[in-house]
Formats: sequence, C-alpha cells, structure tokens
Amino acid sequence: MIRLLFIGDVYGKPGRRVVAAQLPKIRSSFDFVVANGENAANGYGLNKESAESLFDSGVNALTLGNHAWDHRDVYKLLEDPRVLRPHNYPQGTPGQGVSTFTVGTEKLTLVNLMGRLFMDPLDCPFAGMNALLERKNLGSVFLDFHAEATSEKAAMGYFLDGRVGGVVGTHTHVATADTRVLPKGTGYQTDAGMSGVLDSVIGADPAAPIAKFLERLPQRWSAADGRAQMNGVVMHLESNRCVFIERYQFTEAEIEF
Repeated sequence: MIRLLFIGDVYGKPGRRVVAAQLPKIRSSFDFVVANGENAANGYGLNKESAESLFDSGVNALTLGNHAWDHRDVYKLLEDPRVLRPHNYPQGTPGQGVSTFTVGTEKLTLVNLMGRLFMDPLDCPFAGMNALLERKNLGSVFLDFHAEATSEKAAMGYFLDGRVGGVVGTHTHVATADTRVLPKGTGYQTDAGMSGVLDSVIGADPAAPIAKFLERLPQRWSAADGRAQMNGVVMHLESNRCVFIERYQFTEAEIEF
C-alpha cells in the first residue's frame, strides 16, 4: 500500500512557508508526497528557489499547469523526472508529464494533465490517458488534473474509474467537499484547494483582482500576506485502487507567521 499526500496549488512564499513548517511534522505518515507547484514562485510558475524549497520540505514530486512556462528556470527543472508539466502538451515539448517511481516494493505512476474548457487548447486529455494506460507496469496511477471546469474534472474521474488509483483536480484553488471513492475504486476529489494565504483572492492580495474586475485593465497579482492554509488530499493506494481517502487541511495560527 502507498500512503500518498497530495498538496494543492502552492501559492508563493506564504504557501511554501506553510508547507515547510507543517509537512515535516506529518511526513512520516506518508510514503510519497506530491505538490502542485505551478504558482509556487509568487503566484506565477515554478523557479529553482521555489522547487528546492518544496523538495527540502519533504515533497517527492511536483506537478505544474497553465503557468508552467512563466520562468526560464523550468526548462532545467523539467530535466528532473520529479518535475512534471501537463502530459497533453504537443509531442516535442520539453519535459515530461508522466513519471514512474518506486515506493517501497510498489510502483507509483504520477500523471499531470491539463483540461481544455476555458484553458489552453492542448491535446485531448481523455485520449492521452487512454494511450497512456496501454503501457505496462505502471503500478498505481495517480492523476493531477489541472482544469478550470468542475464538469471536465468529474467527467475525467468517471472516465478513469477503475483504471487508475486516484484523480484529484487543481487550478481553482478552492477545496471541494466531494472527496470519495468512485464506484469502481478510484479515489476522487474535484479540487484539492491551495496552500496559500487564507484571507486572499485564490492566494493573491485582493487589491489587484478587485481592480481588474472594476477597471477591466491588466493587473499584476502578487501573493497576499497573512496566515496560510495547507490544503490537500490523503489517499491510500493498493493495487491501483484507492482504499482510503480524506481531505487534509492545516491553518496557521496568527502567531505562527
């Protein structure tokens, strides 16, 4: 059995801070930890500093999303099989969207995909998963589906039910309350939520998002200040089935940051 912790979108320095403070306290309870790091560098992409911080905190692998290319550092980072960009970028795109790890005596295949509703028009994620699952010796398969539409995420969950161990969505930064094992054995949650400042607009200081909605002009968002939450999903995988799943949430006290 693989005891997996998936940490939702890490947003900027506050997100890295709460992960660095909390993850080492609970790390021994898990065999493998995955974090979505596509907002780890002040809300925009992943750079060397933010990747190293998350790995040093006890994260085993990082997934990305639509901000994957925001920093030049990512091209070098993607040479590391522990860093995944969405698998459904066109063939020849730098990096990989699938990595298989040995966890104890078992195999875990981690997949990162991006949805297409209200997102970039990448290759079909459903067809991509079909092709991927024709491969042999994948062990338990876990998918981070980075998508905007809850309908697309739910459809992917049922499309893969019984064929993968777990499907968890990212991107919207709001943890959903639909944590469950689907009828054929796949663990599922529409969105893991984020690891970032609680009193914010999806991790950002509210001023810029409010100005954008009022004025309809481009705004540069930056990470908010304040106490942060670490949101995620705990999943136990056995023979490519989910045998246990629950939401995880930790909130900093006011005096902790």
